[in-house]
Amino acid sequence: MYTLRFCRHSIRAKWRLRRRGVAFREIRTHRDVARARAELRDRFGADTFPQIVIGDRHIGGADELVQLDRSGELARLLAGG
Repeated sequence: MYTLRFCRHSIRAKWRLRRRGVAFREIRTHRDVARARAELRDRFGADTFPQIVIGDRHIGGADELVQLDRSGELARLLAGG
């Protein structure tokens, strides 16, 4: 998960994953935000924080994470399905 320091959406996404007991790797981008945004735009087509990847699948940001969690799809993705 690509995060930005003090970003409420990054904090919300981390909270949700921790609440579900999910281990994750956080890539903090606060040192060079402009460069990080450019890389995210090139890689994912979005430059907002957080950007979340599960396995090889880019799922988007905190709002998409919440939607996946509420629908049950997050549990399936985390289980490898």
